Amino acid sequence: MTKEMSKRQQRREKIRRDAARTRLITIGLITVGAIFVAFVFIYPNIRPQAEVIMPEFTEYPAGEGLTLGDPNAPVKIEVFEDFQCPACQKFTQTIEPRIFTELVETGKASYTFRHYPFIDRNSVSKESHQAAGAAMCANEQGKFWEYHEVLFANWNGENLGTFNDRRLIEFANALELDMNSFESCFNENRYQAEIETDFNEGNSQGVNGTPSVFVDGQIVNPGFVPSFEEIAAAVEAAQP
Repeated sequence: MTKEMSKRQQRREKIRRDAARTRLITIGLITVGAIFVAFVFIYPNIRPQAEVIMPEFTEYPAGEGLTLGDPNAPVKIEVFEDFQCPACQKFTQTIEPRIFTELVETGKASYTFRHYPFIDRNSVSKESHQAAGAAMCANEQGKFWEYHEVLFANWNGENLGTFNDRRLIEFANALELDMNSFESCFNENRYQAEIETDFNEGNSQGVNGTPSVFVDGQIVNPGFVPSFEEIAAAVEAAQP
């Protein structure tokens, strides 16, 4: 009887030790997971940052906010972009300046930027949305287009921390914006609703990639980055 009780005690002790070991392993895994998640969120904002590249800014046509050119121009060009999009970077640096000089400054069309931040939809960092919000805060100080160029000049990969919060604030500082005003705007995510409105409007118009260019509501070369010649031809065809 004593021997049988001893075996039961040994079994109970083994079960207790196994349960304690399982708890320790579970706690360890949870701790490691929490540290990893914290690292993902915190490291981009504490790691050494590269020097801000300041581009040679384009000469912008007269305009207001995110629209350049005569608001009463006979044709309206709209472009939906994501600041993390490599094709958008190329479009901004090579095609957009010709649109400004040959189509907008000549009075043939107005030109409006629309936000379509889709690249970070599966990312926890939301760099596309944050970059869009920062650009809108720069717009409060009349510097949307300059900030837009700084973003593309400093882009070097998708969801790699290029547009972490600290970096976006550095861009604003490099443009000599009023930093108290900018950071207040940025930290409260003041333009989230406007950005989502653009995004939803893009979806309703069939946008499924960036840049997507529309001339009077008609997409130019859907599924591909349109050339300047294709955009110019669409503007000419839309002239009254």
